[in-house]
Amino acid sequence: MKFSVATNFQPDLITAIKGYPVSELFGKLPSDSVGGGRASFMLAPLGQEQFRAHVREAGKNGIGFNYLINPACMDNREFTRQGQAALDQLLDFVDGCGVTAVTVSLPFLLPIIKKRHPRLKVRVGVYARVDCVAKARFWEDLGADCITLESIAINRDFGMLQAIRQAVQLELQLIANSNCMIFCPLSGQHMVNLSHASQKGHASRGFMIDYCALRCSAQKLADPSLYLRSEFIRPEDLGSYTELGFNSFKILERGAPTPVLVERVRAYSEGRFSGNLLDLIQPYGYKREPGKGKERLSGLRRFARYFLRPGVINFAGLVRLKRLAEKRGLIEELEGTPVYLDNGKLDGFLAGFRGIDCRKTDCARCGYCAAWTEKAVRVDPLYRDEMLRLYRDAFDEMYSGELWD
Repeated sequence: MKFSVATNFQPDLITAIKGYPVSELFGKLPSDSVGGGRASFMLAPLGQEQFRAHVREAGKNGIGFNYLINPACMDNREFTRQGQAALDQLLDFVDGCGVTAVTVSLPFLLPIIKKRHPRLKVRVGVYARVDCVAKARFWEDLGADCITLESIAINRDFGMLQAIRQAVQLELQLIANSNCMIFCPLSGQHMVNLSHASQKGHASRGFMIDYCALRCSAQKLADPSLYLRSEFIRPEDLGSYTELGFNSFKILERGAPTPVLVERVRAYSEGRFSGNLLDLIQPYGYKREPGKGKERLSGLRRFARYFLRPGVINFAGLVRLKRLAEKRGLIEELEGTPVYLDNGKLDGFLAGFRGIDCRKTDCARCGYCAAWTEKAVRVDPLYRDEMLRLYRDAFDEMYSGELWD
């Protein structure tokens, strides 16, 4: 078993994960000419020299590096002379840093990289939405070295997982600790929104209201069974996937501090975890100390850089959205942890999906996840009511147009 682990580019991460089966780190600059799977404002500032040093340090410790060239959309710039020149410049930089692999999601990019930079392994990202045999065969025939399957569609579809594994010879990878909803109807829009929000030269200049994430969080609070109607793989359940021939797993999240990333690597390496499953799977589920002094000033500067756009959005509404996002992101700073997924009470949960075809099933009639929610999920009712009110007010401002008046 091996893990591809998100990097936060902090100097203590590589030392902290030594001894675990980490084959590579993955990440990228906060913005570049192609963009990627996270908006620039979600990632810490990072210069090219710091990036180069991090890749070099990983290599010294026997860990590869996977650079993400994985947007869902490039605004068709990949077909222009300017876009091609920018792509070449980025690939030259990445290759020159000693990166061992790159991840793409657009088919046009894979043969370009194979031809111009044959040293690099090319992995196919989850934004390519590979969820069936035909798509997997397409990418294998195109020359891919590895595919990360679209986990929201098939992480609990064991029949499809087995069919894909038997159909192709290349490495297949699964995301272990994402908590996106199965068959999420927001995923397509979310992928494109995030991609453009990290592209240099895009008209948005990094600005983005993460509507999809806000809507997702609101839906889960309104219906807590959605916490379980999700794509995560518990550490204890990795064996169900290795039995099918899956031995490569991706561990998120690039915005997490080193102790959180190490805890996630440890849990999946050991195949066990005790506590709130959100600690492993939620992007914003860890504690952050309140910013002070220079740290607080830096945060305000980042807010101004990406969001202070008087000609684009109503400032008062933006401040309210900022407060909502902060409260949503820091739930574990609230006393009592208002949302708790008891991992110890989910033993046996995954096994039930072997007899359920979720793609053809009406969740409201099935009730399987709802029953397990009663056993394993606790949501503080006061927190729930307050947050749902904040979400409702925010969406009302968006839908009415008041946010932009």
